[in-house]
Amino acid sequence: MAERGSLADLQSRYGTRHRWLMLTTVMIGSMAAIMSSTIMNVGIPDMSLQFGIGQESAQWVSSSFMVAMTVSMLTTPWLLARFGYRTTYMGCMWVLFTAGVAGGLSTDYNLVLAARVIEGLAAGVVQPIPAIIILRAFDTSEQGRANSFFGMGVVLAPALGPSIGGLLVDWMSWRALFFMVVPFCMVSMWMAMRYVPTTAPGGVSANHGRPSLDLGGLALATVGTLCLLNGLVMLHSGNVTASLSLIGAAVLCTVGFVAWQRVQTQNDGKPLMNLALFTHRPFAMGTTVAFIYGIAMFGSTYLLPLYLQLGLGLSPSYVGTLLLPSGLLLAFTIAIVGRYSSTHPTHLMVSFGLVLLALSFALMLTVNLQTGLWVLVAFAILGRVGLGFILPSLNIGAMRGMDSNLIPQGASVINFLRMLGGAAGVSLCGILLEWRLAVHGDSLTNPKTSAMRLAAFDEVFLMLALVCMLALLAAWRIRQPHQHTH
Repeated sequence: MAERGSLADLQSRYGTRHRWLMLTTVMIGSMAAIMSSTIMNVGIPDMSLQFGIGQESAQWVSSSFMVAMTVSMLTTPWLLARFGYRTTYMGCMWVLFTAGVAGGLSTDYNLVLAARVIEGLAAGVVQPIPAIIILRAFDTSEQGRANSFFGMGVVLAPALGPSIGGLLVDWMSWRALFFMVVPFCMVSMWMAMRYVPTTAPGGVSANHGRPSLDLGGLALATVGTLCLLNGLVMLHSGNVTASLSLIGAAVLCTVGFVAWQRVQTQNDGKPLMNLALFTHRPFAMGTTVAFIYGIAMFGSTYLLPLYLQLGLGLSPSYVGTLLLPSGLLLAFTIAIVGRYSSTHPTHLMVSFGLVLLALSFALMLTVNLQTGLWVLVAFAILGRVGLGFILPSLNIGAMRGMDSNLIPQGASVINFLRMLGGAAGVSLCGILLEWRLAVHGDSLTNPKTSAMRLAAFDEVFLMLALVCMLALLAAWRIRQPHQHTH
């Protein structure tokens, strides 16, 4: 008799439907996690006004979330092995729910930041779980379908989030953005009680031999990430000496982290990041692409609403409406591309997506104050279709053919590097924008926009286009040495 709530028990109760019910459950939770990461950008100008803080301080609402989310991703494999799927997942949903309510009710900016950090920690742990489920619970022949189903649902969150968020900010205030995750968390917790197994990945009972967490590795990864992102923020405020010291400390932490992981492996410990992952060439190249593409994707998610509001002078709800068609097309692209991601060469899919993404950024340089809004919608669509080719192909393609014991760590690491790129991307876009604005003799505090301001934005878009072209070099090498086009 299978233990109640275990994978075997749920499979006997729900049959072949179980893996789809489990995937739907974690998809809803992932939608909450991703929505909370992208939606706040629309509310930053409104929040700056209410708390009387500058753009740099307000940017921490995005950055603090990203730092917390990035670091906590590395703990997912340990949490799953120690507490099992259900406890880990429901714990994250509770934390996300509580932080959403607390952030929405906060009257102090520091409390808002604390709520964002807590939301980020929960969102980070949830992110790698679906990839582990797709690679573990579905046959290779079904992974494409599972990937397209999951990808489409998850992308609808950031696609619809800013649009609905823009309307809510105009009608109510930025507080409504915090409350948006609440219904998703509640539905997800109810479903998790029914469909998510209590066991660890692979169906073994959780808490098996009480796996130990690599605290040394986690401390080095956390300090390194914080130093890197704080260093970038210091650059933003013009404090070059402090900035370079922090970035130097981040480099030392990275070297220390790699050395510590080696020691852990040699002494039969449980390293936070198994370096054997990087001996699998498609994975090593895939993580490189994930990092660079994280810079471009999250950088543009931060930059585009800011450009439309402060560069072209559009209202938040108008911005949301403009970005809606591209978001819906992204979901549609993922649904189609996801189905073919398991049968077509990953390097071709990812490279094609990167070219479209780079093109959409480069075309932004042709926009001026007289440009028709439909042109902006078309450029946004082009970029999002590009993302639709990259997203479903990259994770699964990079980990295909990998030892199944390494899959939970592989999913964690590729998500970690993409988010680290994302967090750095948001800061880099902010720094570059401030610098170019100063060079052009403008500032975002000026109430009226100008051609000078648009020129500064254009230079940041050009940087993002170049970053995408850089990722192409690694994308081409994701090819498995023996892989032939089917």
